[in-house]
Amino acid sequence: MLGKLRGLGGLASLGAMIGRRIEHPLGDPKELRRVLDGIAQEKPFKAVDDVLGWLESLQGAEGFPEAQLLDVLSKLDDAARIPLRRLTADYVEHAHPTRQEAKRQWTLVHDFWTHLLAGYAKCLPDDAARLLGADGVASGSARLIAAAAAVRKWEQFHYRAAAVKLWAVAGRALRIAGEAGAATRSIRLHDHRGSMSSPQLEFIKLVAFQAASLDSLSTQEIEVVERLIAHFASGMVLAAEAEPDSVYWVDLADDRPPTRLAAMPPCAVPTQRFFKPGVAYTGLAALADELAMGRELPPNVNLGAAYPVGVVLNAARHLTAYLAPIPPQRRHDRHPVQQPASVVAGFANVYQTVATSMPADGTEHWVVENVSRGGFGAWIESRPGDWLKARALVAMQPEGGGSWLLAVVRRHRRLMTPNGVQVGLETLTVRPRAVTLKPRASAGYGAAPGIAALLIQEGNSPGEVRVIMPFATFDLRTPLAGELDGHRFLLTPVAVADRTPDYELARFRMGEFV
Repeated sequence: MLGKLRGLGGLASLGAMIGRRIEHPLGDPKELRRVLDGIAQEKPFKAVDDVLGWLESLQGAEGFPEAQLLDVLSKLDDAARIPLRRLTADYVEHAHPTRQEAKRQWTLVHDFWTHLLAGYAKCLPDDAARLLGADGVASGSARLIAAAAAVRKWEQFHYRAAAVKLWAVAGRALRIAGEAGAATRSIRLHDHRGSMSSPQLEFIKLVAFQAASLDSLSTQEIEVVERLIAHFASGMVLAAEAEPDSVYWVDLADDRPPTRLAAMPPCAVPTQRFFKPGVAYTGLAALADELAMGRELPPNVNLGAAYPVGVVLNAARHLTAYLAPIPPQRRHDRHPVQQPASVVAGFANVYQTVATSMPADGTEHWVVENVSRGGFGAWIESRPGDWLKARALVAMQPEGGGSWLLAVVRRHRRLMTPNGVQVGLETLTVRPRAVTLKPRASAGYGAAPGIAALLIQEGNSPGEVRVIMPFATFDLRTPLAGELDGHRFLLTPVAVADRTPDYELARFRMGEFV
């Protein structure tokens, strides 16, 4: 990238020629304009890569007054906004052709936001109010916190914990804004096309995103959650004093993420802030209800792009649960264990394993760390397969056990180690049964193709069973027939309980075959 600077060795003469102490091309307004015009002509990936290169070069630049550096960073930020939006849309819609391309895209965008965050931090020294004025502090701190939120989102796309010092950097920016009397000052976050915001509003979005506990959602659902938070954030509250309906607290001088307010902090300090969803919760709940009744997304809810209604509904329901005045509580106690286990994943492999009682190819080895009545937590030390994502189907057999249980991945988080991953799974059944089903009309013909399926006989509504079957198999109009332990049975379709690109989990009423 340093080649883009057109020969940094000659920067001293450039500075002398234009009479400036800033030994960097972007210190020259004409050069900055030329760079911005060039970025506007590039394709999205190249445009963001160019901006990232300039951000890297600014890290060691000397002589920039804070106000001028903030202006340069803001212009680069704005120049990358449209290309970033396109790259993000491609990423969340899985438009990249290969896993390597997805990794390349993730690395570029994550690095962009990380360097932009570091750049804005340079613009906000302790005496920023004197150097920038209230408007400059409001703009710089709001942009910094927005960049921290973007870093956090892209880390969440990989189910990683927050980067080191992210919360301390964002908290310091809000403190500086508060000391300058600019924490709630309304500013336009991005040039003339941007919406109005403030440092405190951007911090509220960051806290709400963290509080939403997104490890169980898909990449697309995470993106929609962020956009829903942005839409409803003005109804959320961040206050210096705890209120009866406050649900999280955070210390602006600490690097710990927001903590659920199960009890008051051990000691009160001026840098503590308390978060509550406020009227945003009512709006989110109403939106989830409307979508659940089959209505369209209200026109006043602008998510920036068109998303499947089911994705928006899942995101809205998730937010409604986790930003409720009383967030979800654990239903079952966990019990620590250290139990090696074999795991196979994906419907085809799981069906083969259950049907034959033999592990399929691609078996992985995990360590179960805790168990409860509803599921278990596990640790994966080696690099997990590409299949690992929320709602993935697995069969697991504890070491020394004789049977396989069925579970779905509900959440997973990559730790700050090269390969370590923590996984939380919900147990579907400890006694899955592999069966072959046929449409009722063809049940008497041996040549009719069968449907491989897994039967779940416990934990159902009275008179019902759940069936896991290949994707796009369930048909509400078609009863299915099968045989189990020498008895023929008939399944009358009720509804699909869950659907992924790999399998469907459906409910059926079970009766005897006549």
